[in-house]
Amino acid sequence: MGADDRDSDPVITGIGAVTPLALDAPETWRRLVAGESGVGPITTFDASGLPVRIAGEVKGFEPERILGIKRARRSARFSQLAVLAAREAVADATLRVEQGPERVGVVVNSAVAGVPETEANVEALRSRGPRSVSPYYVPSTIPNMAACEVAIDLGAHGPVNASALACASGNAALLEARRLILCGEADAVIAGGTDAGISPAMFAGLANMGAMSERNDEPERASRPFDLDRDGFVYGEGAVVLVVESVSHAAGRGVRAYGSVAGGSLTADAFHISAPEPSGAQAARAIRLALERAGSFPEEVDYICAHGTGTRANDVVETRAIRAALGAAAETVAVSSPKSMVGHLIAAAGSLSVMVCLLAMRDGILPPTINLERADPECSLDHVSLRARRATVRTALVNAFGFGGQNCVVLLRAP
Repeated sequence: MGADDRDSDPVITGIGAVTPLALDAPETWRRLVAGESGVGPITTFDASGLPVRIAGEVKGFEPERILGIKRARRSARFSQLAVLAAREAVADATLRVEQGPERVGVVVNSAVAGVPETEANVEALRSRGPRSVSPYYVPSTIPNMAACEVAIDLGAHGPVNASALACASGNAALLEARRLILCGEADAVIAGGTDAGISPAMFAGLANMGAMSERNDEPERASRPFDLDRDGFVYGEGAVVLVVESVSHAAGRGVRAYGSVAGGSLTADAFHISAPEPSGAQAARAIRLALERAGSFPEEVDYICAHGTGTRANDVVETRAIRAALGAAAETVAVSSPKSMVGHLIAAAGSLSVMVCLLAMRDGILPPTINLERADPECSLDHVSLRARRATVRTALVNAFGFGGQNCVVLLRAP
């Protein structure tokens, strides 16, 4: 890849975030750098009978105030979070959608979509009968609705797309935005991930799998990626949305870019519905392909925002994949996981990691993996543990690995 090819890579000009740390991107970033935790006891339902009673909940979110009473009642939480994040991203990019709505697309992915609303309507059906089920239950909960709600809210008439790749969904949205722009189907794409799946059935099922941390008495210390004492991931909710534009479109508007989407890849373990393939071979191949397609070399990578869930298997396999893909360069590349502070935001996890990389490039600082007090010897890397680290970041990788063995890696480059 030559300089001209790199100059054509789509750029990211706007960021919006609604997370367990804050209702906007700047405050979320400030608290991530400070190493603060947004994990606490579950408040959205009575979790007293469950083995897992903690989560990364979005706090202070008032959909009626943001969307109005009628629209809030007709929409599911995962869509509501996405709308707020998209509004912030568009404002941050100073993008006037109405000036060219047919050339603005939307790709907002979700993995679990309207699971809590489904549970509530099933319970209403069983306890009070068919008339108690919301007439908006079906259209509000289907997985494409967050993308559609964002398009409706902003008046975007370009391609609107949504796909579900479990925990890799946020990364995949960014690669789809890149494709739409490079294919000439859009000048700008509002892209990201959103999920709000904190519900009794979700937690019961994941707890029965043994996938989640049961450190209920110490919620802020429960999410421990790469730590020897980790006991599972912490479930979170949120939405992170980015504005992706062609270089010419952004330049024509005279806006600055946070960075470029230089490349990425998708591979499949084809191994198991939930467990990662132990060798990490296909995850490593995803990293190598992302580097190859971006025209980058392992020694150019300054930072990896890791998938880093805090499960026993995932952290070990990701470490193996990083070492296999980067070789000797794996010894010196800095690695951290924001999931230690917000939990696993599922479809929004990759998008949050992209935001982290972009702001690390801008500010020259890497947020830490908190709670990483004793690194597992099988997860030996250059971890940014406990406290933020000053660093110059020109090239960053974002890893995302989803249930079913879906591996999606994105390579970002500083402006």
